[in-house]
Amino acid sequence: MILIYVDTDSNLFYPIFYKCPRRICLTSDAWTSIVTDGYLSLTAHYVNSKWVLQKRILNFSEFPPPHIGVAIAEKLSGLIKSWGIERKLFSITLDNASSNDVCVGLLKNQLHLMNSIVYDGKLFHLRCCAHILNLIVQDGLKQIDVVVEKVRECVKYVKGSSVRKTRFSQCCSRNLLDTKKALMQDVPTRWNSTYMMLSCSLYYRLAFSHHSLSDSNFHDCPSSDEWERVEKMGRFLNVFYHTTLQFLGSLYPTSNLYFPQIFGIHLKLVEEKKNPDEYMKKIATQIWNKFNKYLADFNVLLAIVVVFDPRYKLSFIEYCYKKLYGKGSSKFKAIESALYELYDEYVQASKNATTSDLTSHQWSNDNIRQINVGGESSQKNILEEFDEYDNDDLGSKTTSQLHVYLLEPRAKRTSINMLEFWKAQQYRYPELAKLAMDIISSESAFSLGGRNLNEYQSSMKPDVVEALVCSRDSLFGCKVDLDVAIDNLTQNVMNLNINEDNIEVILKKLMLEEEMGILA
Repeated sequence: MILIYVDTDSNLFYPIFYKCPRRICLTSDAWTSIVTDGYLSLTAHYVNSKWVLQKRILNFSEFPPPHIGVAIAEKLSGLIKSWGIERKLFSITLDNASSNDVCVGLLKNQLHLMNSIVYDGKLFHLRCCAHILNLIVQDGLKQIDVVVEKVRECVKYVKGSSVRKTRFSQCCSRNLLDTKKALMQDVPTRWNSTYMMLSCSLYYRLAFSHHSLSDSNFHDCPSSDEWERVEKMGRFLNVFYHTTLQFLGSLYPTSNLYFPQIFGIHLKLVEEKKNPDEYMKKIATQIWNKFNKYLADFNVLLAIVVVFDPRYKLSFIEYCYKKLYGKGSSKFKAIESALYELYDEYVQASKNATTSDLTSHQWSNDNIRQINVGGESSQKNILEEFDEYDNDDLGSKTTSQLHVYLLEPRAKRTSINMLEFWKAQQYRYPELAKLAMDIISSESAFSLGGRNLNEYQSSMKPDVVEALVCSRDSLFGCKVDLDVAIDNLTQNVMNLNINEDNIEVILKKLMLEEEMGILA
C-alpha cells in the first residue's frame, strides 16, 4: 500500500526533528478539489545543524467541513502532536481567513499550558503576506474590471484556434512585434497572473487593433483610452508584482524581505494618492484603504527579522518609521522594546540551561582541592555565591551581544546569505545566533490563495493524494514548485494502468527517474 511509503517518510523525519538544533516554523494552507473536498497542508520550515534552510511538507490531509476555527485548531493540533514537535514551535503562518484567528488563539492556549511558547505567544501568528497582497490588489483591479475582462476575452479568442493564432502572428509581423513573446491567459483568482496577462497584451496592443479590423468576429478589442488605463495600472502594480515574487521564493529565507518591501509599497501608495491623474488617484486610494487595514501596522516579528540582516539592522527600522510618522515614533519604540525583550528571553533561557548543567554536574572531593574558609558550611555558601556571580557575569556579557552587533557598521547592500552570516557569527554572538536561527526560518508568505486540485488529483483517494505530495516534497524539498510537481506526477500516475496494490513501486520508480533527470 502507498501508506507504507508515507509512513517511511514519517519515520525519517522523527529523528531529524528530534535533533533539530532550534525551533520549527510552520505554514498551513487550505486546498479544494473540483468536487469541493477539503484538504489541509502542513509544512515545516527550519534551519538544520549545518545552517541550511529546510522546507518539508509534513501532511496533505483530508479536511472535511466545517472549516471553522475550532475544527482547524483541532486538526492542526493533532498533526503537530503526531510529529512530536509541539514543544519546538516558534511561529505559524496562515492566510487571512477570520477562522484562522480563532484557530491560532486555541493553539496558543495549548502551548501556554505546556510552557513551550516563545515571548508569551506575541510573535506566534503570522499572516501570509502574499495572500494579503492578493486581496489588496484584487480590490484595486475591480476598478478596471471591464477592461480586464475585455483583454481576457481577446487573449482567449486569439488562442482559440490555429487559424486565429496565424492571423494574429501576421498582425504582429506587420507591426514589427516579436512573435516569440507568448500571450498569457490569466487565472482570475491570482492577480499576479492577471498582471502578466495585461503586461503581455499591452505589448501586442497594435496587433490586437489590426486583428479587429481583419476579423469581423473579434469584438472585444479595448479602445485607446482603455489601453492607456491598462498601461497606467501596469506601472502602478509593478512594485506589487516584484514584491510578491520576492515573498514566494523558496530557496532562500524570505522573512527579512518583508519590512523593506512593504515599506516600499507604503511609500508608493502615499505617492500615488497625490497623483494629479484622478483615475490613478482613485485606484491608489481604494488600494490604500485595504493596505491600511491589513499591512500599515508592520508585523512585529517580521520587523525584528530585518535587524538580523546586517545590511539593515535596527537603524533601518528607525529610518522607516521616522519617514512615515516622524521622529520618536511610538511604533518604532514598540518594535525596539519587543526586540530587547525577546533577546533577554533567549539570554535567560541560555542562562537557565547553564545553571542546570552546573547543578547536575557533581564534583567529588577527590577531583577538587578543598578551600579552607572556615568550615564546610562556609565553603559551600561561598562556592554557591561564586556560581551565582559567574552566571550573572555570563548574563551581562550575553546581554551586550545585541548592543555590540547593533553598534558595528552595517554590511554593504549587496546580495547576502543571512544564514551563512550568522553561521560565521555563532561563536561570537551565541545567544543572538540562536535567536537568528529561529526567526530567519519563519515564513512571511507561502501562497496567493485559491489553491485547487485538478481533475486527476481530485479523482484519487485522499491517502494517495497525500502520498504524492509528501513523498515528492521529501525527495526534492524546495527544488521545484509544488503545483507543477503535483501536476506532473499525477499525470504520470493517471496515464498508467495501475491499482493501489502496485502504486507504491511505480511511484518510487517515477520519482527516481525524475531525480536522475534533475541531477543530470
